[in-house]
Amino acid sequence: MKLVTYSTGTDQRVGVVAVERGVVHDVTTVLPDGTGILQLIEGWAEFGPRLQQQAAGQPEHSLDAVRLLAPIPAPRRSIFCVGKNYRDHVLEFGRSGYDSPDRSQEMPEAPVVFSKATTSVTGPFDDIDPHHGVTGELDYEAELGVIIGRGGRGISREQAFDHVWGYTIIDDFTARDLQRTHKQWLIGKSLDTHCPMGPYAVSADEVPDVTALVVESSVNGELRQNASVKDLIFDIPELIATISAGITLLPGDIIATGTPAGVGIGFDPPKFMTSGDVIEISITGLGAQRNRIA
Repeated sequence: MKLVTYSTGTDQRVGVVAVERGVVHDVTTVLPDGTGILQLIEGWAEFGPRLQQQAAGQPEHSLDAVRLLAPIPAPRRSIFCVGKNYRDHVLEFGRSGYDSPDRSQEMPEAPVVFSKATTSVTGPFDDIDPHHGVTGELDYEAELGVIIGRGGRGISREQAFDHVWGYTIIDDFTARDLQRTHKQWLIGKSLDTHCPMGPYAVSADEVPDVTALVVESSVNGELRQNASVKDLIFDIPELIATISAGITLLPGDIIATGTPAGVGIGFDPPKFMTSGDVIEISITGLGAQRNRIA
């Protein structure tokens, strides 16, 4: 099932998308008041079957006639992000000189986990704020986002996929100069609007083999990134096991699994984004997002 948060005016609605028809069914009224996708995921055992049975009969809108927001516009806590999780990206990151404290091209021995503030989340087609005067080195990072369904702590690799509700697209947009200056990555990763998400939250039953998904990005129509999820250094079960070893994962938590080679700092000289540039990101079966730098 493909879920969206959308608006036809000022209010937020929850919808189920029929991609083949290009429509979204408004399921807001078949859910308790105040239920967003975060609450849907928490109560999926009850709400999932209800939507399966009733969604097709609900009022529909053309996808072109609504504004799609991030599927989870306000996550309950910061997004878990993973750095240096594709081999070729480790190499380009090391060569770039942005890998403090030195130009290390060694493969990480354990997942490099950091966080991205919830206030960085924006919609899949919204403009990205360039934050002129704060940063001058804007970069993109196309990533598969894993959405946790059943929470828990001490989750084993073998149990990991039992805790996955589904998937979405994340652009781990980055202010590289802030990332380099502050050494620790939170500020450089968390500027407002620097986490385009969506367009859909796709339930795991629609993704029979997540390792077969292909992550792509293009800037102004030029293909920049293209890699398979099977190329992750630390796979999804390893990431869930690592994070949950001492941190309780909660329903709706999002793990951004890392970006492939082809980001702006991977070029010589770097190809930073400027106002008017357009970044497009797609992942097999999860749709595509398109954001312009304001």
